[in-house]
Amino acid sequence: MSKLTIAIGSDHAGYTYKQAIIEHLNGQGFTVKDYGTDSTESCDYPDFIRPVAEAVANGEYDRGIVLGGSGNGEAIAANRVPGVRCGLCWNEQVAIWNREHNDGNVLSIGERTISQEEALKIVDTWLATEFEGGRHVRRIEKVDAKRYP
Repeated sequence: MSKLTIAIGSDHAGYTYKQAIIEHLNGQGFTVKDYGTDSTESCDYPDFIRPVAEAVANGEYDRGIVLGGSGNGEAIAANRVPGVRCGLCWNEQVAIWNREHNDGNVLSIGERTISQEEALKIVDTWLATEFEGGRHVRRIEKVDAKRYP
């Protein structure tokens, strides 16, 4: 099985972990595209998160990772792009559920909320976890259709 391709982006508050994750993924043989930012200087997260989400939604990359201080704004911005299912994950179990139950294709992490070691574990777990399918497909289809019973 070939390695997934990963789009990644952050604002200033997620920059340090973004750099660590890129190095970590490159070391494992993943293809990673960095959409910025390029420093810890204050910036606006949508400028870097939306391009990641669009790259995943358009099929340019298999998955995306977005980072910020809390990860909340980044998840919201990513989820504005049709076809993106971004989950804010703060531990490995939430990352598993995001993939198994929601077929998450973008992962959001808050640098100010967890250790770098935990962030790397979450990334590894999220990338290794497969979508469970089954009853979850119907639910995702409803979300994507934007209509509910």
